[in-house]
Amino acid sequence: MSLPGILSRRLRLPVVASPLFIISNPDLVIAQCKAGIVGSFPALNARPASLLEEWLDRITSELHAHDQRHPDQPAAPFAVNQIVHRSNDRLEQDMEVCVRYKVPIVITSLGARRDINEAVHSYGGIVLHDVIDNAFARKAIEKGADGLIAVAAGAGGHAGTQSPFALVQEIRQWFDGPLLLSGSIASGASILAAQAMGADLAYIGSAFIATQEANAAEGYKKMITECAARDIVHTNLITGVHGNYLKPSLIAAGLDPENLPTSDPSKMNFGSDRQKPKAWKEIWGCGQGIGVLDDIPSAGDLVARFAAEYHAARANLLRGAVTEQGAVTEAV
Repeated sequence: MSLPGILSRRLRLPVVASPLFIISNPDLVIAQCKAGIVGSFPALNARPASLLEEWLDRITSELHAHDQRHPDQPAAPFAVNQIVHRSNDRLEQDMEVCVRYKVPIVITSLGARRDINEAVHSYGGIVLHDVIDNAFARKAIEKGADGLIAVAAGAGGHAGTQSPFALVQEIRQWFDGPLLLSGSIASGASILAAQAMGADLAYIGSAFIATQEANAAEGYKKMITECAARDIVHTNLITGVHGNYLKPSLIAAGLDPENLPTSDPSKMNFGSDRQKPKAWKEIWGCGQGIGVLDDIPSAGDLVARFAAEYHAARANLLRGAVTEQGAVTEAV
């Protein structure tokens, strides 16, 4: 199945930047879109709720102005992430704003709802739903999602535990629509690998935390450049949903990464009154792919790096292409 136009046109690379809680802001989204990948942010990042309309107005205006100035290099579309958990008491209000601004792509998390999907479809937008296993994937499509984001082991945020090979293979047995893959993707070569595995696009988050536009503390950005996969801890303690976090930030908060208690999932709260315990305000989420990140570039420079790596990896594969007879040949 071919990708819908919104995911196949205007993209410099087959990449969607994942929405990063607190970190994704209009500066980052606009930079990502201008660089040629889908930029995104969680609606809940706009606090108070009235700020969401301001953000959408700015993003749409600046991207439109960019397209007017650069008709030969138009910006990629953007996406807004909606948490569909019952504790999100802003969902209905935020969706009304998104519908009014005709947000091109809505990413839904922690619940799939037919009415949300229909609202997005009413103006021609598409819905991508993130899932951690095949059962959730089936439910999302049954309820009208247009595409899936397979959140595999090693991803930042609320990561799954399954191998990306297992997760993509199972979904592709029955689903031929838009499929994104998330989990430790932090280079152009890994973007290409996601496609080779069966995904249409890569879904990248952690690499964009350590960029100049990101709304992250400098200590957070620096820690990412200094850590690797061994420094990531998988726990549900922080939000009630299992996620990956930087070990040094857990230690700095007075926790023992080797002996973390578990949290009660029923206590999850994504509402307007959500408050993080003071001691945990600097516990920082991150995926396992950060071992290849050692600087803090602009988002545009990071995308340019990914593009160069992607095309180099693709050329290397072509040079080592195997013929039907099993002989290795040089690409013409």
